[in-house]
Amino acid sequence: MKRNHRNKNKQLPAQQKTGSILLSIARILLGLVFVFSGFVKAIDPLGFTYKIEDYLRAFGGVFEHFSVIAFGVAVALSTLELLIGFNLIFKVKLKLSIVLALLFMAVMTPLTLYIALKNPVSDCGCFGDALVISNWATFYKNIVLSALAVLLLVFYNRILPLFVAKIQTILFVCFIGVGVSLSVYCYLHLPIIDFRPYKIGVNIPNAMVVPQDAIPDKYSTTFIYKKNGVEKEFTLENYPKGDSTWVFVDQKSVLITKGYQPPIHDFSIVNSAYVDITEDVLYNPGYTFLLAMYDISKASEEGAKKAEVIYQTSLKTGTVFYALTASSDDEVNAFKKKTGVTFPFCKTDPIALKTMVRANPGLVLLKKGTVVGNWNWRDFLPE
Repeated sequence: MKRNHRNKNKQLPAQQKTGSILLSIARILLGLVFVFSGFVKAIDPLGFTYKIEDYLRAFGGVFEHFSVIAFGVAVALSTLELLIGFNLIFKVKLKLSIVLALLFMAVMTPLTLYIALKNPVSDCGCFGDALVISNWATFYKNIVLSALAVLLLVFYNRILPLFVAKIQTILFVCFIGVGVSLSVYCYLHLPIIDFRPYKIGVNIPNAMVVPQDAIPDKYSTTFIYKKNGVEKEFTLENYPKGDSTWVFVDQKSVLITKGYQPPIHDFSIVNSAYVDITEDVLYNPGYTFLLAMYDISKASEEGAKKAEVIYQTSLKTGTVFYALTASSDDEVNAFKKKTGVTFPFCKTDPIALKTMVRANPGLVLLKKGTVVGNWNWRDFLPE
């Protein structure tokens, strides 16, 4: 009997050790995911802001009015994720951090379920441009993270802190400072790590190529016909071809499976005469400056005036220079009159401009279609 009792005592520490290891794995894994998610958003605060605005537009109604605070929300959420992640990894304010993680997941998990079901946006944006996953994959990921957070909350008493309370408070404040500072710095300049399709070194024509064996989008198409005042839906296989008693009413196409999409798929440039000059720009053997101003009403006038200095220099050196915008001709003319800029404006898709460079205005330098430089207007070089 004594021997059996001793065996049980030996098994108990082993079980506790195994449980402690599993808790550590869960804590560090959850923390790393939060840190990664917060970091890729913090280094690209404008990109995250655009994604939040996409959500608000998709939801419509009163939600669209909240777009004015999208940037603040973007900074706050990325900072919160970094805070939770760092706290979990370094065991700082552990119970509070686990509760914050659970609350965060309690909001995000139902939201991502709705997004997966309704598909208002094609990309959830949870990992920015660094890692794009489907809406359903995002939901399943959140289920796993929620389970890890619940596990940590149940057994958090078994996790010993690394630091005394005062040090934990200092680290807590420092983590917040790091998150906010990182977002502000990357907003004032450019992302310190660039995951965009237009990052330095990318050849735009190559990034637009669709392989011959690429899988195309798959759609389900239905046709609506009317007969004797009654409408009926048909498929491609059974629609009343050649039957004049049925009158065509409408056609519906629903995307079933998303096919291959090249990294850059919406880049084109049309000049003031409405002539497509995309190939002229991309295959220019010399240097080409592209000044991205997706919305002139939101563009920095100071930045535009700095760009004018670069434009005047380009005239002397023979460097091609175009300003790209999605704004109307009237808005362009009013802006030129107000600021005194003289560089030529061309039209480009606003989403492409937002993706090209995270600034308004932002400058991109091409050489034979390859991105060799990009700058926030605050960092434009003097003449």
